[in-house]
Amino acid sequence: MLSLGLQNLLSPMVLFFVLGLLAVWARSDLSIPEAVAKFLALYLLLSIGFRGGAEVGHHGLTAPLLSAIAAGVALSFAMPFIAYALLRATTGLSAIDAAAIAGHYGSISAVTFAAVTGMLNQLAVPYDGYLVAVAAAMETPAIFAALLIANRERKSEQGSGEFFREVAFNGSIFILLGSFAIGAITGERGVTMLKPFILDPFAGVLCLFLLDMGLVAGRGLRQGWRYLSFAVTSFAVVMPLIGAAIAAAMAALLGLSAGSAAVLITLAASASYIAAPAAMRLALPAANPALALTLSLGVTFPFNLLVGIPLYIATARQIAH
Repeated sequence: MLSLGLQNLLSPMVLFFVLGLLAVWARSDLSIPEAVAKFLALYLLLSIGFRGGAEVGHHGLTAPLLSAIAAGVALSFAMPFIAYALLRATTGLSAIDAAAIAGHYGSISAVTFAAVTGMLNQLAVPYDGYLVAVAAAMETPAIFAALLIANRERKSEQGSGEFFREVAFNGSIFILLGSFAIGAITGERGVTMLKPFILDPFAGVLCLFLLDMGLVAGRGLRQGWRYLSFAVTSFAVVMPLIGAAIAAAMAALLGLSAGSAAVLITLAASASYIAAPAAMRLALPAANPALALTLSLGVTFPFNLLVGIPLYIATARQIAH
């Protein structure tokens, strides 16, 4: 497990994020133009959504898949409200920053998902392949919930229909849901046609995106490091455990196998540093991205890799018996 954790922490994507941080600390003039940064964010959202939809198209809409997706969507939508309430009760963060962070903790980490499936393969513990589609379905509801939270005060200033229209058709959500639908409609044929654009460049674009996120986080931390209090940092460890506990109960109700339960629990315990930052950068530009990224990538991510995943697998084995 330690070897797997180190392998993931030393992946090119994470190291490019660190490079961005180091560039700021070294006072380098390295920068990525705003227009390019927005393109990278849009590309990642499109690719994630399309691939998730293609997985649904490939596996078909079976009863276990629909049940698992429903559970994942419910978890993803509910977790930001819990995270927001916890942050507001225990920290002095502003409502907009708390909402942005909450969105990260409802969405999922694709790298953490890869880590738990890799560990299950090493342990020869089988899991259902359709959970890839569940992971993709869990990306968007949390972003939607975070925008609902962030725009709560605006609801009283305008009609509820206009409010929900603005949230539902926010650009980041629209591209995620739209590309998910296109992927589900076109299936494997669409993946084959768009493979050179959707799949092959993904890792490289992700490296550039996380380099930019490292630059943004580094600049923000120069002024915002004082906000990383003990309470805020503790949240990044406590919140994954809350998500894991809720997901474990849902996995038991669904009757998932040990491997599938471990994946669902890990997804609920993870925090996004790809889709959510990309969406929040577009949808909530007033939020401080350094806070959410530092917590999700700097605290929760290594915690899950080194401590959380063994705990989640052990829990899944208990509830599956």
